[in-house]
Amino acid sequence: MKRKNRIRALALIALILPIITIALAQPAFATGDVAGAIANTWTAAQAQVRAVVDNVVFPVLDMILAVLFFVKVGSAYFEYRKHGQFEFTAPAILFACLIFTLTAPLYIWSII
Repeated sequence: MKRKNRIRALALIALILPIITIALAQPAFATGDVAGAIANTWTAAQAQVRAVVDNVVFPVLDMILAVLFFVKVGSAYFEYRKHGQFEFTAPAILFACLIFTLTAPLYIWSII
């Protein structure tokens, strides 16, 4: 009996909650130059974002890719010793990604 009552209560809440939410919701209309406000916010925060991305994000990505690259080259070498065939695809892709992230701070800000 308690289980039926709990299910009924949850069903009632599930039905009433969206109705209350819709009834109490108020639309928000933007007045003025919204695009200008966004552009001004970006220009104000651009230096901070650039500093964090250049000094934190790219070095972390570089380190992760470097570790993955050397691990993959090592495992490819052991596979070569075992089977006699060296697989270049995965190390080449990781190397290309590593070069991209190493050089990205030089040109990424002119694109953005």
